[in-house]
Amino acid sequence: MLAPLKRLVARMDGHSPGRLGLVVALCVILSDQISKLWVLHGLNLSPDGCLDWFLRSPDALYNTCEAIEISGVFDLTMVWNIGVSFGLLGADNALGRWLLVIFSVVVATGLAFGLAGRGPIKALRPLQGLAFGFIIGGALGNAIDRAVYGAVVDFLDFSGLMFPYVFNIADVAINLGVAALLMDILLGDDKNENSA
Repeated sequence: MLAPLKRLVARMDGHSPGRLGLVVALCVILSDQISKLWVLHGLNLSPDGCLDWFLRSPDALYNTCEAIEISGVFDLTMVWNIGVSFGLLGADNALGRWLLVIFSVVVATGLAFGLAGRGPIKALRPLQGLAFGFIIGGALGNAIDRAVYGAVVDFLDFSGLMFPYVFNIADVAINLGVAALLMDILLGDDKNENSA
């Protein structure tokens, strides 16, 4: 079952973990922010009052956020997320918002040091560099939203698959980064067993 993953990881072996992670982080940030600008300004899924409704402003009487039905499985649905991934740990005040921004920047900075081979957690293998890059890009993508808008732009809606959360590219990247770290641990343990 792990053979395809081992082949994929073997193809990355010639790449520098730091360089790979940096490229991935930049690609995630750019694709995340471009997609969010498209949803906000190209499709205008967040007209006046939409953000205020999610921030619970007294002036916002009802939700004005828009949605575009794409298929029975997938839609573009505008949701402003004041929490962490999937709306967990809601930060509905300025202090909570800025604490989440600072936390995201600290995590991204720590992992960036790891990409540079410094700090307590180092990216020594390409799969680790890939994982760090995904997490850095996702953390900074959502931190930018919190700093600029006060909440995170979420719009990918797979509720047709009974998945109740609306998310964005940054959230996907963070989850891919965690999965890559777990895969690195799994494959690393397998390498250790084979060398013993």
